[in-house]
Amino acid sequence: MRRILIVEDEEIIRSALRKLLMHADYDVSDAGSVDEARTRFNLDNFDLIISDLRLPGAAGTELIRLAPNTPVLIMTSYASLRSAVDSMKLGAVEYIAKPFDHDEMLASVEEIIRRSDGTTSDETASGLPGEDIDQHDADPSRIMFGECSAMQRVFTLIRKVAPTDTTVLIQGESGTGKELAARALHQLSPRARQPLICVNCAAIPESLIESELFGHEKGAFTGAVSARTGLIEAADGGSLFLDEIGELPAEAQARLLRVLQEGEIRKVGSTQSRQVNVRMIAATHRNLKAMTRTGEFREDLYYRLNVMQVRIPPLRERDADILGLARRFLQRQAKRMEKPGLSLAPDAMRLIERHRWPGNVRELENAIERAVILCDDDLITASLLDLDSESDDYPIPETLLEEDNPSPSQDPQATNDLSLEDYFQHFVLENQDKMSETELAQKLGISRKSLWERRQRLGIPRKKAGT
Repeated sequence: MRRILIVEDEEIIRSALRKLLMHADYDVSDAGSVDEARTRFNLDNFDLIISDLRLPGAAGTELIRLAPNTPVLIMTSYASLRSAVDSMKLGAVEYIAKPFDHDEMLASVEEIIRRSDGTTSDETASGLPGEDIDQHDADPSRIMFGECSAMQRVFTLIRKVAPTDTTVLIQGESGTGKELAARALHQLSPRARQPLICVNCAAIPESLIESELFGHEKGAFTGAVSARTGLIEAADGGSLFLDEIGELPAEAQARLLRVLQEGEIRKVGSTQSRQVNVRMIAATHRNLKAMTRTGEFREDLYYRLNVMQVRIPPLRERDADILGLARRFLQRQAKRMEKPGLSLAPDAMRLIERHRWPGNVRELENAIERAVILCDDDLITASLLDLDSESDDYPIPETLLEEDNPSPSQDPQATNDLSLEDYFQHFVLENQDKMSETELAQKLGISRKSLWERRQRLGIPRKKAGT
């Protein structure tokens, strides 16, 4: 059994993370500070150390020096993202932003342990591909689930493009699994042992995006009290995943074009450039080609990014996968919540197959998690999924029934079956380019604060300032 040490001063987070990892069959120890960890444990006896960046006393990065033979994963908030980049430079194997998704944490832990393990036969045989593994044997289905023909085409494309350094543009609706596709491209490439830096362009304020991506020199702007390494430089030798690339401001687009054309970056406030070797992967749910016609996105950057395009199909086009995904999510959530033996009732399976899933895989996972929480016996029924109970609370605007490229399987009338959260997501994504935040909130009958909170909960990026 693999041993993991958690170093986190907040008891609630430490306890939740310990429980999550123990349910995943890891042997877990914990400490509240670097000094406590060093005093109580032999740090070299662990397979992985997970530490918060900010701790009482010494910073979590001190563990990198104290345990040079043990990989260290740094946890950090978005507010200290630049410090996380510095942690990577100091030797942290990866960082993860708080609050983190449980599945994301487990995937990162599994990946790190596999990458660092070169001796245990059973783990190595199924480990992540690296320099010593034949890339032709790599299989994206280890990272993503999909048995339908559409996903098989995605897997075939990923297998072909992953071993190259070709820039990839991943397109798909919100919640389809674009980041998983990016991870598959990285993990099945020769760069798998180097960092994969993931950046959500919509989550970083427009005023900070250039500094975050390219770094800055001391005194470059008010508040720049010291020089900082950018995320692109932190990905040197590895891969950079730019999610929601359509939200990138015009100035940052011009700088990114230079990276793609010349392979060089220049920090904000610097006159010197430096070369970087980064494999670029971008993703968006927006129509970038249409955005080039309106001037929102640079045409030259679009063609630089769109060397190879991977389209992740929406869940409504994956009929053969829906029940398989539901069962996988059910098994995972049941294990997490210590409710073994749960299964889907026939009415629940019928509802899952009939529902259009506008929120895609993320919506399905949330529905299963909700049902597991509410379930009092060993059967998940349709009522526990609660997919249609709020569909009449708000009328569905006609704009939701008009799509540029409707799929043959779509039934416009089925839009009336949207739950409140589904409707909210659709309405915001359809109207945020032509309405202000205040107008959106008024139309939805909620406050701006509630609008912001729901965006955060559902993972819907806010439109760029000034648009």
